[in-house]
Amino acid sequence: MVGIKAFLVIFGLLTAFAYMTLIERRILARIQIRQGPNRVGPDGLLQPLADAIKSILKEDIVPRAADKLVFWLAPMISVTFAVLTFGLIPFGPKHAFFGFDPWVINLDVGILYIFAVSEIAVYGIFLAGWASNSKYSLLGSLRSSAALISYELGLGMSLLAPVVLVGSLNLQAIVEWQHTHGWLILYLLPAFALFVVSSMAEAARTPFDLPEAEQELVGGYNTEYSSIKWALFQMAEYIHLITASALIPTLFLGGWRMPGFLTAIPWIGGFFAWPYLWMFVKIALFLFFFIWVRGTFFRLRYDQLMRFGWGRLLPLALIWFLIVAAVVAFKLPLSILAWLSALSLIGFSIYVVLGAKPQAPRRTMRPGVGD
Repeated sequence: MVGIKAFLVIFGLLTAFAYMTLIERRILARIQIRQGPNRVGPDGLLQPLADAIKSILKEDIVPRAADKLVFWLAPMISVTFAVLTFGLIPFGPKHAFFGFDPWVINLDVGILYIFAVSEIAVYGIFLAGWASNSKYSLLGSLRSSAALISYELGLGMSLLAPVVLVGSLNLQAIVEWQHTHGWLILYLLPAFALFVVSSMAEAARTPFDLPEAEQELVGGYNTEYSSIKWALFQMAEYIHLITASALIPTLFLGGWRMPGFLTAIPWIGGFFAWPYLWMFVKIALFLFFFIWVRGTFFRLRYDQLMRFGWGRLLPLALIWFLIVAAVVAFKLPLSILAWLSALSLIGFSIYVVLGAKPQAPRRTMRPGVGD
């Protein structure tokens, strides 16, 4: 049964990756007021199949001076370790999958496992840049390695807050705690926001897609890749995105459970209480959010990313972790965290409103010159 569930997870991720490319292109087309893919199949639904056939049949070019073994292994490393993280996420209660548990494996150190395995995928990017024997590829891989240290500290700190508050690294224990005490986003809103931002950086999504910035590095770490090996890198990126979209609701939004206020409504609380439905809805919402960000935000400069990671993400995550640790250590009521979360939201809203005021343009010449 573990093998069957693992096969279903891999098959589901590969299918989701294929159609995420179509969904993202259609949403971005709508944002940019154009049509998007609509020729292959009814309403463009067979476009992922056409893309897969094209990737497989395209000429596979390997640079003459490349380290061929590492050049082949790099995309396999990225996609393999991207897939390994999804099996721990619970999609329902015990025995909800035809009498079996709706997850592949259950680890008491589940968060540590996800944190460790997902970061090994960066080795694939680094090895790809090094093995390509190209300065653009090498610069892209070095960017990825340096950015990893930058945002990973903030990502880890934001994860420590729910771990300390719940007292467990087990994902199912975190979901059950939220069923008893309420969703963690109510108590850990800053940690939730920091984790969402860090997840975008980990998946190399806009505005943090510096390792493959085409304006500067042609294509970054995958400049010399083509055919199916290039597609494997894209697959790893989308699988990271799907995993992040499943992990965020698991940690902060009650997991597979429906919102508590809906359970009091007889018709909705009874018919729509199916756990898989709510998990897929939450995943879809965050996938749409990531696509929306890509379609509306610009790419940061590399120095801006490093400054943001070290100067914003890490200090904020550290301060909030210390606050949560103090509440747990002194056994203070959880309402303190709820009020602090609300105050942080109000403060951030005020900062955004005040920062959005238009500023007078700077004069580039001395008064009276060139008038």
